[in-house]
Formats: sequence, structure tokens, C-alpha cells
Amino acid sequence: MLFERIVSAGISHFSYFLADDSYALVIDPRTDTEVYLNSARENNLQITNIIETHRHEDFICGSKSLAQSTGAEIWHADSQWDYGYGFPVSDGQTWNIGKLKLESIYTPGHTPGQKSYLLYDEQGDPWCVFTGDTLFAGEVGRVDLMGSDRLEEMASLLYDSIFSKLLLLGDQVIVCPAHGAGSICGRNISNRLWTTIGLERLHNPALQLPNKTSFIKTIAKDLEKPSYFKMMEKLNLSDQIPEFIKPPHYPSQEFNDMIADSLVLDTRDISSFTTSHIPDSISIWAEGVPAYAGWFLPYDISLFLVGSSHRIDSTLIDLFRLGYSVKGYFSEDFINWHKAGLPASSISTITAQELKTKLDSSKSLWILDVRSHQELANEGKIPGSHHIPITELTSQTDLIPIDRNIFIICGSGHRSTIAASVLLQQGPYKPVVILGGFSAWKSLKYPIEH
Repeated sequence: MLFERIVSAGISHFSYFLADDSYALVIDPRTDTEVYLNSARENNLQITNIIETHRHEDFICGSKSLAQSTGAEIWHADSQWDYGYGFPVSDGQTWNIGKLKLESIYTPGHTPGQKSYLLYDEQGDPWCVFTGDTLFAGEVGRVDLMGSDRLEEMASLLYDSIFSKLLLLGDQVIVCPAHGAGSICGRNISNRLWTTIGLERLHNPALQLPNKTSFIKTIAKDLEKPSYFKMMEKLNLSDQIPEFIKPPHYPSQEFNDMIADSLVLDTRDISSFTTSHIPDSISIWAEGVPAYAGWFLPYDISLFLVGSSHRIDSTLIDLFRLGYSVKGYFSEDFINWHKAGLPASSISTITAQELKTKLDSSKSLWILDVRSHQELANEGKIPGSHHIPITELTSQTDLIPIDRNIFIICGSGHRSTIAASVLLQQGPYKPVVILGGFSAWKSLKYPIEH
């Protein structure tokens, strides 16, 4: 018997590979499917079924690609939507994987047709439940994807799914969700890597609420939705099979010739980008691409990539998982860009000590804090600073003055650099990135306003 959880970092997505005897089944596969094919080859297994818990909003599901490679049948939830592939799962449907059995459970709430899947062991006892986006470690699924007018309806369905179905499976049952900590599909998913029904009953804050009315009032909230969700919803119903093709590398002059009327994403570190970058490029550091690309990169313009050579391949895969197709990339030392005499821009930076000195001599500095609402609530802010979360920046640039320096702060400097690059695309702003961010400000024990 083989049981593997495959983690896709950045989007904190979990998929699962189950096998017994010579047969295997995959739950919620990602779109780059080699990891499942490799497991099957290495263990002489045949993947016979691919099962989805719901229509995913935050990444392209790899069911179609994996089925094309294996001949496996695809079973999808959310039969209320018009899928271009696979077969709809019915409540109580079962699959045999050798001596193991998997059974579907209708658990709506996150989506109207969400399914969970209960895995029975060789003795026929409930062992694991794959909960999709219904129940996470320390959190429950968001219920706002159907629109504000259905918040209470979806929260009510989620309550019933959890309290009348999942919690009745037994405290010993292992909970295997579709996401871990950091996912946008849950507000405060715990870092607890493995959990059980019993642990969630005891420690999940949403499960401590006194009654259904209180649960609905707490959970029925609109959360942030990146614009790329709509594209993922569309692609995850389509019969189109995404194909990853690594784009070509272009030397500096050719790259410059290619990027007219295109968007350049620069994934180098803060120091490299602020020192010198291609004009009008967007900065998202490599590790931040899965979490932030969908907020700032449109799908209707050609995309080119600048990055460090050792991170290009992983960044291309991260973008592929979000439905982006990169036309070409540049990964040489940026000195070659300068030696070719090509245009470049820079962004001013300042240390926390230098900022404090300026504040002591002038109280009129315009400081923009792009951390989240939760970070401000937990940690406080620089007195007098203005708050616009990074995910709300593009819709609130009219609140930011153009005729003066904008000192931008986040937790460390990464999101500040995103914000600076976004502002420069929007107009003649004068951004200054605060190096080390709020972490540096706190370390120096400078004043904090709560």
C-alpha cells in the first residue's frame, strides 16, 4: 500500500496519491503531473481513477493532463456546472483500490457540489477523509465564492456538512484537506501538517462556536478574491488540456526587442531589482510568485520573465500552475543588460534608521504600509502611516499623492518592492522601499502605534 501527499509550495496545495496492489488513484492533482507518473512508474502501478473534491479556484487542476497520460477516468464534483470532461460523482459512490475502499460524501458549502472522500482501511474501518476545501487544520472553507447574496446559504450548508457528516466519522479519522497554511482558500489555516477529526473538534476555532447561528455569522464573510480566480474557474471546467512548453532564453538585445507592448515580470531579489531593472517591469520575488502573480499579472498581454538562472525553471512551473504562458526569459547577469546599452530604471531605498532620522526632523513624511489588515491588528504600525494592503493597491492608487516621496513598508521589503513597481506602472509616483520593513522597525524598538 502506498499513500503520498504531494505539496505544491506557494499556493499550499495538497494532492494525494493512493495505491494498493497494482492500482492507484489520485485526488486533486496539480497541472504538472510528472510527480504522479513517476510514482506510478517507480512502483509498477496503474493509475485508474482521478478524483476531484470541487472546482478549484486557485490553480489549474491536472486531471485532464493526467488522464491523457494514463487513460484513467476522471470523476469531478460540482455537477451543477457544465464540465467539459470527466464524470460527475454521486453521493455515496465508491471506488476500490486493491483492498482499500474510497467513498464519496456530499459536503457542500465551499462550493455547491463539493465532495469529501472517506478512505476505509483493509479491515473496513474509516481511516482518512479527504475534505477538499470543507475542513482544514484550524480552519473551515471560505463560503463567498458564489457571491455575497449567497453567503449565509453557503455557510449554513458548510455547517451541516461539518457537524452532521464529517464530525460523525470518528475522532480517530485523519483529515486530509486540499490546502495547508498560507492558502488563500482559508483565512487562518494552521501550520499543523497532519490533523484528525478529534484534533479539529478540540482546536479548530470555527468548531468552538456555540451554535449554527453563531457559525453562520462568523463564517459568512466576503474575503479577498484575486482576479485570477475567474480564469481558474473557467479553465477548470474546460476540456482544454494545458501543455507546458519551456520558453526560449533570449540574450539582452533580443530580449529587449521582444518585449515591446508586453509585460515583464522580474523575480530577482529586492536589492537586484531596486538597483536596476527593465523600465515598467513588475517585481515579484521568486518565492512570492505563486501567492502574488494572480493579483497583478493580467492574462491578455504577452508575458516575459527576468530571473536568476537557478530559479527560472521553478518560476515557470509556478506560473504554469496559474495559467500563465511565458513567451521568453532573460536570466543572465544584469551587467550584460547594461553593457548592451539598454534602458534601465532603479527604485530608491532607505533603511529603518534613515527613515527614523527623517521622521524626527519632519513629521510630514507619507508612509504607505502594504501589510495585511491582520498584520496591522497583530503588530501595530508606524505612527501616522497610511494603510493600503498590497492586494488592494491597484484599486486605491488615487489615495496616494504623486508629488512627493512615498515611503513603502511591509514585513521585510518584498511586498514593498511589488508595490513600488506597481505604482510606477500606474503613474509618475516616487516610491521609496524601506529595507527590512516592519521587522527592522520593531528590531530597533522604534515607536509603534496600535
